[in-house]
Amino acid sequence: MKYLPLDPQIFIKNRERFKKELKPNSIAIFVSNDEIQSNGDALYPFVQNSDLYWLTGIEQEDSMLILFPDNTESKYKEVLVLVRPNELKEKWDGKRLRAKEAEQISGIKTIVWSDVLNGLLQPWVHLADNIYLDSNENDRKGGFFQTREYRFIQEMMQHYPLHYYERAAKIMTRLRAVKTSEEVKVIQEAINITEKTFRRLLGFIKPGVMEYEIEAEIVHSFLSNRATGQAYGIIIASGDRARTLHYISNNQSCKNGELVLMDFGAAYGGYCADLTRTVPVNGKFSKRQKEVYNACLHLHDYAKSILKPGISVINYTDKVGDEATKQFIKIGLLTKSDVANEDPENKAYRKYLYHGISHHLGIDVHDLGTRVLPIQAGMVFTVEPGIYIEEEQMGIRIENNVWITKTGNKDLMKNIPITVEEIENLMK
Repeated sequence: MKYLPLDPQIFIKNRERFKKELKPNSIAIFVSNDEIQSNGDALYPFVQNSDLYWLTGIEQEDSMLILFPDNTESKYKEVLVLVRPNELKEKWDGKRLRAKEAEQISGIKTIVWSDVLNGLLQPWVHLADNIYLDSNENDRKGGFFQTREYRFIQEMMQHYPLHYYERAAKIMTRLRAVKTSEEVKVIQEAINITEKTFRRLLGFIKPGVMEYEIEAEIVHSFLSNRATGQAYGIIIASGDRARTLHYISNNQSCKNGELVLMDFGAAYGGYCADLTRTVPVNGKFSKRQKEVYNACLHLHDYAKSILKPGISVINYTDKVGDEATKQFIKIGLLTKSDVANEDPENKAYRKYLYHGISHHLGIDVHDLGTRVLPIQAGMVFTVEPGIYIEEEQMGIRIENNVWITKTGNKDLMKNIPITVEEIENLMK
């Protein structure tokens, strides 16, 4: 790993939170993600199962976690399963974790090699009444893909058909949405690296620079500051391309007089940052660009002011939409007649702001969490309103990450330049 060792208390506390949710005499089993083949004999870079990482901090493939709080043998109440280090394989693929190293990362004292697991797992399962198995229940996932999780579910149900099975994901969705202070510290480190990178860009961007050159500066800065890498595909969209929300071609020239929308975030210690800033390529906003930018910043600040415990994401989005309507009338995008005649199911402001305002953030950039239940203290959200004007070939989005507290929220990106004046001064 490139990042500095994390405090194992992160994962110890996460496991304790999860175990409290289990029914009596239950065993819970989490498996790692697959290593996925790309072409020929090549593999895609391995990414750990997010739930397994949240509970252990282990990023190595072929890993497993077994939690059995009511196990009669105390040393087997928490078991981390790893592939046994193989000298020949390590000559090709690099070093694998030793038991002591895995204990230092996860805080789990009992480490079992996967080649002896079967003889242990069967008696444990026979003692348990309920089996909790994990699956991907992120509402945003695109479609069904039979990962190792789902194959493992089928195997367990075939071998142990008379047990009661429970969904670990139902618990994980609730728990992972609410971050501990230790988790927020890691997110803040990812944000700090992202801030350094953005400040670097403000001195680099100028007319004629290619979008991919800006992307290269971001990747260089991330890795130079111990980031694991990028939290998601970097978006560098100049001019009219900024209206494409997930534009990742990044292959055009940034022209004088245009704005460039940059959406990027560092990944650090398994957690994500997610920043968007829109800046003038030549370092100076035009009068109209400034007017639209300040309207977007107003929406950003308004959204932060109402994102508090008790409101749901749906109600929050509706309120921001009402404020967007007022702002869009103010800057000439909508008329009062447009609003009076709007379709209640597709409000007029949606022509210029056609995405959600916030999403949960954590181990996944679109992290687990509810949209319909009240927001709770401890959750971390993005706040990212945008204004996209086809007629003016302009797209502006402003995004910060906030931590919800009992009294409101804390802007984790408060030190990152955001106003017109701050951006222009740093781009001189």
